[in-house]
Amino acid sequence: MLDHENQLEELVEEIEYLLQSKSYAALRETFLTMEPADIALLLEETGESSMPVLYRLLPKELAAEVFVELPSENQEMLIVGFSNAELTEVLEELYLDDAVDIVEEMPASVVIRILDQATPEMRKSINQILKYPEDSAGSIMNMEFLSLKKAMTVSDAFKRIRRIGGDMETINMLYVTDSRRKLLGVLSVRDLLLADEEDLIEDLMDPNVVCATTMDDKEDVAQALSRYDFLAMPIVDMENRLVGIVTVDDAMDVIEEETTEDFEKMAAMLPSDKPYLRTGVIDTWKARLPWLMILMLSATFTGIILNHYENALAACLVLNAYIPMLSGTGGNSGTQASVAVIRALSLDEVEFSDVLGVLWKEFRVALLCGLCLGAANFAKMMLLDRMLLGNEEVTITVCAVVCLTVMFVVVFAKAVGCSLPLLAEKIGLDPAVMASPFITTIVDATSLLIYFTLASALLGL
Repeated sequence: MLDHENQLEELVEEIEYLLQSKSYAALRETFLTMEPADIALLLEETGESSMPVLYRLLPKELAAEVFVELPSENQEMLIVGFSNAELTEVLEELYLDDAVDIVEEMPASVVIRILDQATPEMRKSINQILKYPEDSAGSIMNMEFLSLKKAMTVSDAFKRIRRIGGDMETINMLYVTDSRRKLLGVLSVRDLLLADEEDLIEDLMDPNVVCATTMDDKEDVAQALSRYDFLAMPIVDMENRLVGIVTVDDAMDVIEEETTEDFEKMAAMLPSDKPYLRTGVIDTWKARLPWLMILMLSATFTGIILNHYENALAACLVLNAYIPMLSGTGGNSGTQASVAVIRALSLDEVEFSDVLGVLWKEFRVALLCGLCLGAANFAKMMLLDRMLLGNEEVTITVCAVVCLTVMFVVVFAKAVGCSLPLLAEKIGLDPAVMASPFITTIVDATSLLIYFTLASALLGL
């Protein structure tokens, strides 16, 4: 595993030296001791000019594993340079789910060439998987799995594993089906190893199978794999027929993808599936501008409130100094609550029916936070602003206005922050869309209303 930058640089230099000296046998031996993901990283670092030569040094099976780990633009470059025979060899070694992922990333001209060189069986399977919705379990499943019949003995099962197991992505879990491919049970290779050769599969299998359907959300399936500590999840159709499996590596990709998407939405950006450094300036601009435009225009309400209380601000200028603090505290409080609720929603810990319980909890938390923040701010204003800095305008009444506003704003912000994601989930929107900037905009306007209402009442403005 290449976990140190220095180690990576040294290996890149070694690879480049061996390549320049045409020590191809040494290069091949070096690659054979490495993991596919590390080889892919090295190929990226050596550059596109050297990549085709280095890739062709890899044994057929290892080459296919490395190919899967490469970024899509590098895959496309290699495919364009492949002969038909080389492309066929790569496709023969690819697992079906990896082949589908590659097809989805490639431009139409490359896809046509891939499908032309694929076997009729692979082509049919790829087209079948591509028909499923993008967010469904069917779109990420692997249709290559090992199934057994309940009437088989352990000895028969091992014969079948030896015969076809080499073509499967995983054989850790074995699925028992009937003549119509309906899922009857599951067992592990460990169960087989510990059993007698004459034991029947029916007696060893677990009939209580946790499975998902092809139309289930892929994120839910990924979370189920994590929850149950499975290495693979069987996928059935609407008639309970086993059609594929979702492996843990695909689940990790889904979780990473969904987490990235949620972070981007929470930061008021349109989601992107490209790495940061490979995303162009124009694409980044397009992703950020819409939300920034909406948030800027929504801030008009804040301006209207400030204009309305212009006379109050002029009468007590010291109030101006605390507006940024109030806005920041409110926004931060709302963001804290929203992130906690969004996480709970993603883990299925809460749902819309729990809204009153969530509000009650956040209300109590907000009261405690508000009291502490208000007390701390009162001490700061009296000791620092008035006594040390000598600001005579900071009176006890002004402190009371600011500190009471802090308390009310924290309560309101946390109520907004926890309820908006739940409401979004209820009406079918992504809770992550209720991003912190959006919450901040709402809280800013409300905090000013609370602030000037209290100031007008207590200071007589």
